[in-house]
Amino acid sequence: MKIKKIPSSEITPEHIYNDRRNFIKNLGLILGSTALSAFANKSFAALHTLPSFAQAKEREKEKLSSLKDITSYNNYYEFGTSKSDPYDYAEKLNIDPWSISIEGSVTKSLKLDLDELIKEMPLEERIYRLRCVEGWSMVIPWVGIPLHALLKKVSPNGNAKYVEFVSLKRPSEMIGQKDDMLDWPYTEGLRLDEAMHPLTILAVGLYEKVLPKQNGAPIRLVVPWKYGFKSIKAITKIRLVEKMPISTWMKANPKEYGFYANVNPKVDHPRWSQTTERRVGESLLTPRLKTQMFNGYQEEVAHLYQGMDLNKYF
Repeated sequence: MKIKKIPSSEITPEHIYNDRRNFIKNLGLILGSTALSAFANKSFAALHTLPSFAQAKEREKEKLSSLKDITSYNNYYEFGTSKSDPYDYAEKLNIDPWSISIEGSVTKSLKLDLDELIKEMPLEERIYRLRCVEGWSMVIPWVGIPLHALLKKVSPNGNAKYVEFVSLKRPSEMIGQKDDMLDWPYTEGLRLDEAMHPLTILAVGLYEKVLPKQNGAPIRLVVPWKYGFKSIKAITKIRLVEKMPISTWMKANPKEYGFYANVNPKVDHPRWSQTTERRVGESLLTPRLKTQMFNGYQEEVAHLYQGMDLNKYF
């Protein structure tokens, strides 16, 4: 896929673009001096070659969701089912030290501490829409690692058809895991070509700051054309596998939550319509937005599903 060159000022708000050294400083306080040095040396050079998150005319119409909304309105059932529970309880989670392993159908398995991962991988700033299956949405400025860059380091072999992601299980700190409403740890999956797509990232930060714990710190998946529940948080393990993994929500309710979970206004959730969405932070009097196919990324990703019945493979 050819990545369009666009001015950094079009994808990054000016105040963030000019003040990204503060983000680097803040990230270093968490990750340590080694990772900070590597992160600073990158200088966000890749900002000039990022894929656009929408057409220019659409970018002009949208504004970023506030940091307050992004960090206080979350689904993260490991800390409870209320939207405010992650903000209230996630701070108890210890994320230092943290490592992530990549294994399975690969030429060389890896296990990296987070600071090693940051030091070795290209970090890029991306502004993406986030659309929840519940019918609400945000626009979020992430900083992350292109997933394909990490997967290329382990060289997937011919048996690798899917990528499975596994989150942390620690009910002593993730108090929502004391409830057996879901099969912990949380797991998710992508087809290999979806994982290798240049829009797919592993986020480590947002809005000039280190990724907050309630948003999935220290590292989470972001797949902007899929419903938010696909973007698994607090990842500890990545496995490349031959058979399609059964994700947590598929296991809990396969009639409502499919493997692909592509944003599709034509396929309703069994209990509500998906044709419109509410932008978090807007007045309740503001008209709901029309949901876009693939969350507005149709030009970039529709070819991945050519010939598929997206009503069946929802």
